[in-house]
Amino acid sequence: MIPASDEDPETLRLRDDAELVVRPIGPGDKEAIRAAFHRMSPESRYRRFFSPLTELSDRDLAYLTDIDHHEHEALAAFDADGGIVGVARFVRTEGTHSEASIVVIDEWQHRGVGTRLLDRIAERAREEGVTHFVALVLVDNRDALELFGSLAPDATRERTRDGHLELLIELPEPGGLEGSLLARALREAARGVITMNPWRVLVDTIRRTWHNRPGR
Repeated sequence: MIPASDEDPETLRLRDDAELVVRPIGPGDKEAIRAAFHRMSPESRYRRFFSPLTELSDRDLAYLTDIDHHEHEALAAFDADGGIVGVARFVRTEGTHSEASIVVIDEWQHRGVGTRLLDRIAERAREEGVTHFVALVLVDNRDALELFGSLAPDATRERTRDGHLELLIELPEPGGLEGSLLARALREAARGVITMNPWRVLVDTIRRTWHNRPGR
């Protein structure tokens, strides 16, 4: 299999006929990631990062772009001007389970970007042996608990060390995203009912990654 970082870019045509180019993120995309962050509204940043974050640090940008495309994969969608409009990523937590996230800047939301990116990142995850994505539900979020109790009564649930509920969502087969639990989870994450890949999980991973880097 060709490493993800060496794959040719893919052109995506959205339902409104807009075209985007999708390719794996690399170390040279730090400024593009920074620019995309500044194109997000304060509300979108807060919903994604769980704090009123106004800037990404150099360490954040390094973690988000210097990736191995195996344990950590990220795909970016670029508009005609070369700007990033959406990013999908997975970070393996253990074995065949990964945290997954989809971020789409405000002006491109509700146009199908997130769904198309989710389909692509799920395919990459399967290629790397991932079988389940993880969604996090806070223990006091009764709406989310009731939602998944009705939509996914058989979904595997596990408690985190903080007492929150992790829903293990099995990745659908290629072409099977529509109507799947993963697709429903994406819609609910966009509404803020559940969280896919909370920033605090990424921060913990960043800290572990940098702490364990050679030479430290």
